[in-house]
Amino acid sequence: MRRGLVIDDSRVIRKVACRLLKEFDISADEAEDAESALAACRLSMPDLILLDGDAPGLNSSDFVRTLRKGHGGDKPRVLYCVTEIDVAHIGQVLHAGANHYILKPFDRIAMRQRLADLDLA
Repeated sequence: MRRGLVIDDSRVIRKVACRLLKEFDISADEAEDAESALAACRLSMPDLILLDGDAPGLNSSDFVRTLRKGHGGDKPRVLYCVTEIDVAHIGQVLHAGANHYILKPFDRIAMRQRLADLDLA
């Protein structure tokens, strides 16, 4: 089974996202901020990271750059989760190394499409 990491400051969002990923045969751990997410990645690099656009700690671009520089940091697919389309900001995070983005709130159909785009479906 593939492994994921859901980074979001909302416990409810993390639980919902983990439950949704499980439907796609991805077991997921949770992190409430960027620092604890990076620590979790150092212990065991996931296959997929759902990165909240508003997660506390490092900003999203810095998180992705730091992740990508670490040992095995090129491995996970990073799906940037945003609540609104800000083309410039999304572009910065994609340029930093995120693989794709998804609008929140996401559902099974949108998640299935993004996972397929990332070769994880």
